[in-house]
Amino acid sequence: MPIRAVLWDIDDTLFDYTGADSAGLARHLTDEGLGERYGSPAEALALWREITERNWARFAAGETGFEEQRRDRVRDFLRRPDLGDDEADAWFDRYVAHYRAAWKVFPDVFPALDALAAGYRHGVLTNSSSANQDPKLRRLGLRDRFEVLVCAAELGVSKPEAAAFRAACDALGLEAGEVAYVGDQPEIDARGARDAGLLAVWLDRDGGRGAGPEGVHRITGLAQLPGVLAGDTRFGARSGIR
Repeated sequence: MPIRAVLWDIDDTLFDYTGADSAGLARHLTDEGLGERYGSPAEALALWREITERNWARFAAGETGFEEQRRDRVRDFLRRPDLGDDEADAWFDRYVAHYRAAWKVFPDVFPALDALAAGYRHGVLTNSSSANQDPKLRRLGLRDRFEVLVCAAELGVSKPEAAAFRAACDALGLEAGEVAYVGDQPEIDARGARDAGLLAVWLDRDGGRGAGPEGVHRITGLAQLPGVLAGDTRFGARSGIR
């Protein structure tokens, strides 16, 4: 069955989330007078990411809401369990302003989308909310590249659950075997897509994260993606692509 469409992850796949998060948090801590509290900027960022991952996992599991996980991230980071909702929201909003100022698309994104535009349809599947991701895609000049934007917050199920991938395929009106998924996480994105019956493409930008799951195509840049889609995608990989 030929591949007819590509579904995309957003953060750290199309959009340099890690770079924006690092720059935004560093500036925010300086403005808040917290620059020395966590030892070093690297230590502060590591703690923020650990807290983010923990609270995001709770949200993905349906244990808390989208706004609630943001507030809990602030309370955990500041070590202020008593912090009120309004104060937590205001702190997070100030951080977001710095984070957004550092937003950028990876340089290989537009060339890849241009190269694939004539041959494939495109959509997005993200473990976030449309309220968060739709404005981001618009600001980055990407929203009109995608027919559908499918978000876990509205869907009620998130990656790596097969139902999330299949819902995105349904939104395109295609079978799973006709769709490729491109994401930066080897388990949540690549293994999840593979297990749901999609062609799984793991984008390992730094090339140093191990072999990844079996049956997944590993690329180190989006310039390699057209070759994966055009090649023998189900039964082996070309040189340089796992």
